[in-house]
Amino acid sequence: MRPLSACLGAAAAVTLAAAGTTALVASDASGATTALSNRWYAAAPYLMPLDNNPPNAATIMDATGLKAFQLAFVLAPNGGGCSPTWGGTAAVSSDTAVQSVINTIRAKGGDVSVSIGGYGGTKLGQTCADAASTAAAYQQVITKYGLHAIDFDLEEPEYENTAAIKNEIGAAKILQQNNPGLYVSVTTAGTADGTGWFGKQMLLEAKSQGFTPNNFSIMPFDGGFGGAAAQTSALTNFNSILQSTFGWDQATAYAHEGFSGMNGRSDTGEYFTQADFQTVLDYATSHAMDRFTFWSLNRDRQCTPADNNGTTSGTCSSVAQSDWDFAKYSVKFAGVTPPTTTPTPTPTPTPTPTSCKTAWSSTAVYTAGNEVSYNSHNWKAKWWTQNEVPGASEWGPWQDEGAC
Repeated sequence: MRPLSACLGAAAAVTLAAAGTTALVASDASGATTALSNRWYAAAPYLMPLDNNPPNAATIMDATGLKAFQLAFVLAPNGGGCSPTWGGTAAVSSDTAVQSVINTIRAKGGDVSVSIGGYGGTKLGQTCADAASTAAAYQQVITKYGLHAIDFDLEEPEYENTAAIKNEIGAAKILQQNNPGLYVSVTTAGTADGTGWFGKQMLLEAKSQGFTPNNFSIMPFDGGFGGAAAQTSALTNFNSILQSTFGWDQATAYAHEGFSGMNGRSDTGEYFTQADFQTVLDYATSHAMDRFTFWSLNRDRQCTPADNNGTTSGTCSSVAQSDWDFAKYSVKFAGVTPPTTTPTPTPTPTPTPTSCKTAWSSTAVYTAGNEVSYNSHNWKAKWWTQNEVPGASEWGPWQDEGAC
């Protein structure tokens, strides 16, 4: 755990929050594009603009017709504090690199949403004192970039922290109120049942605060999902959770539901191909879902060799594809026909079995990043652990890296 640092005082936070709408309009007047339709923000795939060998956004736009990008991730400073940074290291206040990417996208008629949170790292909801100061920190991001959309990616380890989730949901509500027309998505982990216990607690927090975003999206991967059929089943189950939590009918729940997938090989060795994306896209459109996105554009290109030697990469998909194949499904969700491409990818080779790491020991002490094998699977420690059996608990200290 990192020590909590002093954040903006409540008075300063309220002042910034109250100024939210004015700041957004002023930023638009100084160069930001007018908002795209919400359907484009709902279709925006994730792009890391500073890490994982960032692709050229203009190249993707020309090749696919894509107009919107979900830039990731805004976090608290690695040393603690209540000011927004890119990835915990690059202060938003002094940023020019991400601004340059945004300018390129907007010059071609596109726009961006910014995603806050993600898996790992320290989130502002954990370090800011309350919802008002958390919102004030995020308002800095909205104002600097003239944003029309924002994504709250609430997952490990933040969504296990009740106070942090209360701050994040409260901040989202403040931003929604003070930036009229702001498109707000909330993304969280997916399970076969829809979402897990912490995801359900997050929904209950939103209900208790009277907060309704444009959508709640789940990520049905890294949880034993065997392709599109398992993913659409999870989406159906999540719809039932939304109905029971908020008292919505089925259609209203689907209108507030989103899908966030992972293209190619997932962190745990699942494979999601272009055919899987098409199946989920058909499900999303036929049920009038609000969002269809994926992680990530940095991975939307073929590895060499195509299966990346049976490992997951942050810079390629580990399946056979042409560049930006998966982005075209987002374009279709937005209601646009992507340009036609002629290259035909080579078939995906059968993944090479991954060798097993050193066997897990009940007496050994493991820290974050240590890898072991247990029950014919490799596992990576999320945090310090001793004598906790890999796979014994869905929310335990071990991340399943797939069969070995």
